[in-house]
Amino acid sequence: MLGLFRRLLPREDKFFDYFRAHSNVLVQGAEALERMLAGGPGMQAECQRIIALENEADLITARVMLAVRRSFITPFDRGDIKDLIQSMDDAIDMMHKTVKTVLLFEQTSFEPRMQEMGGMIVQAAKLTAESIPLLEKVTANAQRLNAITESVMRIEGRADEFYDLGLKELFRAHGSANAMSFLIGRELYSQLEKVMDRFEDVANEVSGIVIENV
Repeated sequence: MLGLFRRLLPREDKFFDYFRAHSNVLVQGAEALERMLAGGPGMQAECQRIIALENEADLITARVMLAVRRSFITPFDRGDIKDLIQSMDDAIDMMHKTVKTVLLFEQTSFEPRMQEMGGMIVQAAKLTAESIPLLEKVTANAQRLNAITESVMRIEGRADEFYDLGLKELFRAHGSANAMSFLIGRELYSQLEKVMDRFEDVANEVSGIVIENV
């Protein structure tokens, strides 16, 4: 009778498969963003790539939200699951917003600091992708997970420094002579900084899961 009851219970969905799939999308999106910031003839294709990846990420997020509602058993707190996938989705959403600004203002070249921030975003995305599978055995992997979150936060701090330096250089180059170029550049810097902030949010969610489950 007990065995029959267990078979009738809703099964745990493959949350980690969804998390891994989303984190892979984040890496692909970050790499496409970095290539976009390099400019050149392939830039438009990279913009479209990020748009497509953002749509893919939305579908994965929707599946996770549905799985949370349907599953009787979850690997950790339901609120943590929703917060983690939402913070991951916010990162690709912010990349998409950056692309929309690039397309709106028909930008074809980017400041060196922007390109360097693109490289930092790739680093953060790859660290995020490394951390996700480790959550399956959170206790055993707590030390590495803590190291990863600290690394993401250090990268975010460096990105903030590049944001400040980039704005200063932008103002010196365009502040008085070309106000529109300055305003567009400032908006792009701001959005790239927000992409990094979203990865910091993911790292904070991972850190919170470690604290609650170890």
